[in-house]
Amino acid sequence: MNDPLWGLPDPDLHADLYADVPVKRAIAWVFDALLVFLLTLLALPFTAFLGLFFYPLLWIGISFLYRVFTIAGGSATWGMRLMSIQLRTGRGERFGPADAIMHTLLYTLCVSFLVPQLISAVLMMTSARSQGLHDMVLGTTAINRSR
Repeated sequence: MNDPLWGLPDPDLHADLYADVPVKRAIAWVFDALLVFLLTLLALPFTAFLGLFFYPLLWIGISFLYRVFTIAGGSATWGMRLMSIQLRTGRGERFGPADAIMHTLLYTLCVSFLVPQLISAVLMMTSARSQGLHDMVLGTTAINRSR
């Protein structure tokens, strides 16, 4: 097959799997950001509060580890799990550790710069599979979790 997304459900035939995914991703993102904020606050005493001087780097590091471990462990961050969505590869499979690392790396690059972040948000709202820029590069997407 020439289609790199051959394993993902067709958005026309299985619209229920993509219903409200952009909104759910946004809510999950807010939940995950708050959780990462709390984790950075918990980490500060362990840096003898020197983490205050490099707080953005502390945030990026904790966020990266949080996303990699939660996505590798269940194909979704805790925010995504709360919203009943999960990430899938272009083959339709749940994410493994390598997928989680690559997705998190590209996600981190996208949100680190305004233009890619805006492009990603627009793509999530307008693409058939609700894919962000990083999802399109990797051939991945988020879908509603089967019940």
